[in-house]
Amino acid sequence: MNITERKGKKGISYNIRVFVGTDVDGKKKFKTITWKPKEDMTKRQIEKELQKIAVHFEEECLKDGKTTKKIKFQTLADEWLDLALQTGELNISTFERMKLCCERIYNAIGNTYIDELTYRAIQNFIVSLSKDGVNQRTGKGLSEKTQKHYITFISDVFNYAIKCEFVKENPCKNVKAVREKCKTSKDFYSIEETRQFIELLEKKATLQYNLLFHMLIFYGLRRGEVLGLEWKDFDFSNKTMSILRTSKYSKSIGIYTDSTKTEESTRILAISDDTISFLNRYKSEQDKMKAIYGNCWIDNDRLFVSEGGSPLHPNVPYNWLKRFCNSNGITFKGLHSFRHAMATTAITNGADIKTVSAVLGHSQTSTTLNIYSHAVKQANARAINIVADIINGKGTN
Repeated sequence: MNITERKGKKGISYNIRVFVGTDVDGKKKFKTITWKPKEDMTKRQIEKELQKIAVHFEEECLKDGKTTKKIKFQTLADEWLDLALQTGELNISTFERMKLCCERIYNAIGNTYIDELTYRAIQNFIVSLSKDGVNQRTGKGLSEKTQKHYITFISDVFNYAIKCEFVKENPCKNVKAVREKCKTSKDFYSIEETRQFIELLEKKATLQYNLLFHMLIFYGLRRGEVLGLEWKDFDFSNKTMSILRTSKYSKSIGIYTDSTKTEESTRILAISDDTISFLNRYKSEQDKMKAIYGNCWIDNDRLFVSEGGSPLHPNVPYNWLKRFCNSNGITFKGLHSFRHAMATTAITNGADIKTVSAVLGHSQTSTTLNIYSHAVKQANARAINIVADIINGKGTN
């Protein structure tokens, strides 16, 4: 700390200067204040008050000293990403998703010092993501869901910055994604379309694809959950199936096994006798293939495999379905449409939301209610009509 007396036309003042650290380039940083004593103060009073103010100022500077070292957002973000992956805070799929956000974020705010980033700057960036042309593939802006991924990434970096004491607050806490003006309703296969699809599968598809789509249609599993199924996940005596993992793909590491989407996604489902019969037939067929390949077979216990036993690539079912639909005159609605069809059918036919949510592996019942509000409305209307018919004597109780 350095105190300098200054004499000017308006009297004496004192400059108090405190060293507070260095920036990223190694340049020394200082904080200063100027104090001017009252005209009627004695020399002793000035010395006493000056020391008091100087000590207090130095204490405040030392308290904030850990936050004075300047660091740019991109530098800290890269540091956090590496650390979060090493410590397991981020699983591989979340890490890959966040890496996809980096280019746009770094171009916009990467060179800004972390302690200079404001709510306004971040909110303006998120709004810019919703503008037409941002997504070069569609020519539109990024969806509300995708915008939230960007907010989460930036917010996580700020939470790390708080732990490192570079900043005191997270400016992302009030940042919002831009709502989509009109969300298109989810397109899924009707019961009639699903029946036709199953009939075509039985006639034209291999046993493996018959079983794969059987799991999608009747149990509403996610693609990664289906491809992550292993034979040890089935308990035939108790007629259950455990969903314990997902199979995913990354350009950097190839096909890999990951945890389920959420803790609630790890679940045990009851399976039907038809499913057990299907599995037994498929197991017999797979055992024959193992015998043909002999030592060349890659034994990993997975149900759904490519030639030679290696795990089926996650893109294969999607591409197969697209070709199958095109060659058979079926409208292609994607793999996830079977999950929506299963949930909608269950809800509209009386299954309670809590049960459907548990089967789907949603982390909260509200998630199911939000996604399948159309089915809930139909179920509510049906229940009200049943009650009205019974009270009016048109139905049976």
